[in-house]
Amino acid sequence: MKVCVVGTGYVGLTTGVSLAFLGHEVTCLDLDQAKVDMLRAGRCPIYEPGMEELLAEAAPNLTFTTSYEDAVPGSDVVFVAVQTPSAEDGSPDLRYLRSAAESVAQALDHDFTVVVNKSTVPIGSGNWVDAILRDSFVQRAEKNGEFAVASNPEFLREGNAIADTLYPDRIVIGSDNPRSLEVLNRLYRPIINQTFTPPTFLPRPEDVNAVPLVSTDLASAELIKYAANAFLALKISYANEIGQLAAKVGADITEVARGMGLDQRIGSRFLQSGVGWGGSCFGKDTKALIATAAEYNLEMPIVQAARDVNQRQRAIAVERLQDELRILKGRKIGLLGLAFKPNTDDLRDAPALDIANSLLARGARVKLHDPVATERFRVEQPELAAYLTETIDELFADCDAVVLVTEWAQYLELDWSKFVGLMRTPVVLDGRHVLDAERMRRLGYRYLAVAR
Repeated sequence: MKVCVVGTGYVGLTTGVSLAFLGHEVTCLDLDQAKVDMLRAGRCPIYEPGMEELLAEAAPNLTFTTSYEDAVPGSDVVFVAVQTPSAEDGSPDLRYLRSAAESVAQALDHDFTVVVNKSTVPIGSGNWVDAILRDSFVQRAEKNGEFAVASNPEFLREGNAIADTLYPDRIVIGSDNPRSLEVLNRLYRPIINQTFTPPTFLPRPEDVNAVPLVSTDLASAELIKYAANAFLALKISYANEIGQLAAKVGADITEVARGMGLDQRIGSRFLQSGVGWGGSCFGKDTKALIATAAEYNLEMPIVQAARDVNQRQRAIAVERLQDELRILKGRKIGLLGLAFKPNTDDLRDAPALDIANSLLARGARVKLHDPVATERFRVEQPELAAYLTETIDELFADCDAVVLVTEWAQYLELDWSKFVGLMRTPVVLDGRHVLDAERMRRLGYRYLAVAR
């Protein structure tokens, strides 16, 4: 099938490259000429493990452009995967979606095209996009072709996006037009039936033989995305709230989470206590869900509580340091990890940013390190870039405390014994509960954790 993908961020690029790998003819469109030039050269503008390898394998079926006129005409499916940042009131800012829809409408000319909302959009956006498309379409002098709108929410984890695309838990498609559902069913059939040959670097998991397809109406598909992300955010915040109680009563939150997670009704994923969640999805989607409910005079106190708990975790990390060091003014504090999670360079809503700014506001001096995200950090956080260190040795040198914020494998595999002598006071705050507390104490560290 012929596919157009508008937007080459995490979602758009992963979608486009994966579909091209499966054998579809894909054109990825982005208005950023520098990004398009980079992709044409086979280089990935984002850090995502395996993406450059998949780009190489999918290259025969993949084109990159900045022109709607080159990308849209003749397409069976047009995915719109542009950014939808939060507006001041918490609702998604849909200006980029509107612009993309208007531009797509001006270039449509196929027998039947499914225009798919791949961006995370408010419930009801499918109807809104359909209206924009039709308004723009009827204004054209020559009106050829027919189209319908569908929703196909993504459930990608940054750092694991390719596996989540090729071997997903489920595929959700929603439309009020049966023909649209048939087209998307055909598009995804190689993934649904798992009939494709896996990438050389990412073999098919043994337990993946077929993928469930959820085919539903437009509004339900849109709500599934928000409901799923809000539930995962809730689960993490619940673990963090239990973690604070565990610290008070002398329980071990890692053992508590393990005991809970073995219950098949609960499961072990997203029960890791720590400094909280970040990234582009959970914060934005929970905020949007609350804003959407408010439009219908509904409150969402459980979702709001998850947001409140998450923000509190970042403050608790700073409070734990202050309790230990007594005075933060003039202290040197090192932060290991800037990206919101391992295996990505994404800094959106990263806990490290709040922790660093809070420490600076209290008069501390900070040192920052990340194995991957420093280049993006310099661009997006220029006021904090002066605190970056080139090496881990430089970060530990003369520090009063070091905080493990992002659980990069590089940090977990450190020879921690060599750094204890570099610090002025060997205090380590484990922000993710991933270090061996007893081992750290044997090495001479004063070990702290957010929930211990």
